[in-house]
Amino acid sequence: MDRLTAANVFITIVERGSMIAAAEQLEMSRAMVTRYLAQMEEWAGARLLHRTTRKLSLTDAGERTLVLSRKMLDVANDIDRVEDPQSDEISGLLRITCSQSLGQTALVGAVTQFLKQHPLVTVDLQMNNRTVNLVEERIDLALRITNELDPNLIARPLSICQSVVCASPDYLAAHGTPQHPEDLASHNCLTYSWFGKSLWYFEHDGEQSSVAVSGNLSANESVVLLAGTLQAAGISMQPYYSAAPLLATGELVELLPDYQPQQMEIYGIYTSRKQMPAALRAMLDFLVAWFASDEQWLKMMR
Repeated sequence: MDRLTAANVFITIVERGSMIAAAEQLEMSRAMVTRYLAQMEEWAGARLLHRTTRKLSLTDAGERTLVLSRKMLDVANDIDRVEDPQSDEISGLLRITCSQSLGQTALVGAVTQFLKQHPLVTVDLQMNNRTVNLVEERIDLALRITNELDPNLIARPLSICQSVVCASPDYLAAHGTPQHPEDLASHNCLTYSWFGKSLWYFEHDGEQSSVAVSGNLSANESVVLLAGTLQAAGISMQPYYSAAPLLATGELVELLPDYQPQQMEIYGIYTSRKQMPAALRAMLDFLVAWFASDEQWLKMMR
């Protein structure tokens, strides 16, 4: 049996988490997938996977074989690129996930432009604000806004996310306007479930400070808190790109303009620098350039 194909089948089983899922991904019968796995174990001289009714996990031999299998496919892919690096136009499916706010404000516009340049690529956007397992959920690229990136993740910086503390005129008329960050402790602050639920950070004249905030409404998506802020439910810290249009119309009021909320990084997260599909590499390169040059995005930056 072909060792390259067997290695690819083994890698796919591990990444997809089951032989059934691997068979579907590879458009191969389950019996054939089982045969390739058996052949891999025969070549390795050891069991590669622990099999239970619920999941598969790698043995020690399987861990080593996975590394070697990926190297083998990398070499094969490099040979293909040497023969004809411009042989095919970029194509394929990309599954991308990000928060609803970033998706609506930025990503859909960037993806639309990308698809005009690469019409053979198909993009499936998944709006999801929780941290997803890219392998288990078959995600090619996750855009995340964070200052606490897991060092084990493979990430490419794309841009920055600036924030603004804001409230509606009706809320301020009823409850007063905070003049200093510590005043926020006595206000109803709408907090983000996954970040900054207890502390909001600020910088003023080169010095950093934090204030403990609380309120009666939290959510895992900033657009929900933005809607609540518009309804005079309280004060929220929003991505500037989301709040900017509402600040311009006066529907929201910027608070504490002399105190800069903590700025965060926007990253593109993916599973491997090796065996990266050409469409994913092109998308990452495109997003870096888009965030640095798109006029509409830059207008939403301070």
